Amino acid sequence: MAPEDTLRSGVDALVLRRREVTAASPRARVQKAIRHQEPDRAPVDFLAVPEVWRALAERLGIGTTRPGDDEFVDPTWEKVLTHLQVDCRTLSYDMFCNPPESVSGAGGVVDWWGSSSRSTPSRMWRWRLPDGALRDVWGAHLQEVRHGFGTYEEVAGCPLAGPVSLADLQAYHWPQPDWWDWSRLPALIAQLNSGVEHSLRLRIGSVFETAWRLRGMQEFMVDLATDPAVPQYMMSRITEVILEITRRALELAGPQIDMLYYYDDVASQNSLLLSRSMWRKYIRPYHAQLVEMARAHDKPVMYHCDGAVGSLIPDLIDLGIDVLNPIQPGVAGMDLADLKHQYGARLAFHGGVDIIGTLRGADASNVMDEVRDRVRLLGQAGGYILCSSHHIQADTPVANILAMYEPHLRYRLDGSW
Repeated sequence: MAPEDTLRSGVDALVLRRREVTAASPRARVQKAIRHQEPDRAPVDFLAVPEVWRALAERLGIGTTRPGDDEFVDPTWEKVLTHLQVDCRTLSYDMFCNPPESVSGAGGVVDWWGSSSRSTPSRMWRWRLPDGALRDVWGAHLQEVRHGFGTYEEVAGCPLAGPVSLADLQAYHWPQPDWWDWSRLPALIAQLNSGVEHSLRLRIGSVFETAWRLRGMQEFMVDLATDPAVPQYMMSRITEVILEITRRALELAGPQIDMLYYYDDVASQNSLLLSRSMWRKYIRPYHAQLVEMARAHDKPVMYHCDGAVGSLIPDLIDLGIDVLNPIQPGVAGMDLADLKHQYGARLAFHGGVDIIGTLRGADASNVMDEVRDRVRLLGQAGGYILCSSHHIQADTPVANILAMYEPHLRYRLDGSW
């Protein structure tokens, strides 16, 4: 180790010991950060594909226990979060649903734990058919695709593809709010907060993404330009369901839920997927309903959109978004210093640590340098939750992940923390 690295490591350790004395609860830490006040340190979150969770559990010597179908949280993955001292926990709408078999497909079974889309300890509802095909709660047809490092889910078929009328859309088996049973939510929250209060966010789903997965992206985008009544009907039905099931969850356990979280990818690596004017006309009204519902329950809102979403940020702030995820480095219009300078007083950032060039492609020292930079830059005056720029991928060295979550890196060394 070079002398300057030894000195820096020693300073980091001293700062860590000093700050541990006045540590806040994870819940209070996140709340302070998104109010744009500097907490005792940068709060942290963790999202990863299943292969990463399993690799970490093995490296950390955490015994693996497959959870039962009556459980809601994988205890092994929860122990990983505890070891990494992660401040946030995610609850999700698809932990609590139970659609009737008649709309899922004959001969299948509920698979709570097998989805390769799981990125948190929470279970995720999937209907698995005998041939391995999957359905989500909205009826999207999925399949598992294997690669050299693991497995992904991808869209395999769209139940509303092809020529459709409004009558066809009305006859579709749209989810019903009564498919959701939230009765065990309070007990689950008490379990997650046993010993220490975490920041709990409720993932409420998506509108645009859910709709195009049912219709097919190409047809859905053409519809927006040529026959918008079809996508508008679909998004309105989806929004109605999300609003009602979220309202029921908040009425039951609202004071214990800290934030609502929804996602809709509307950007590529270089630009938006649709024009800003089309987003305002066709997508924003449904997002606005979600934000208004959150505001009615006094909840901040976190929004996820990959890619080059920078040109839309003023609209998102005007919409009422409080936290933007995942802040993807290296894509058009997403320079982190510019984002913090322009919007840091009005918008909090979640993510920012590059999963491709740094976490996957660099070494541990480079990872630690990037984490320090993100905490220094994005954490100034609060407004930052440290996390990766998307789910950490299966080809990421475990040593780099552990380096990212070194506790002393969460403290700024410029005298403010």
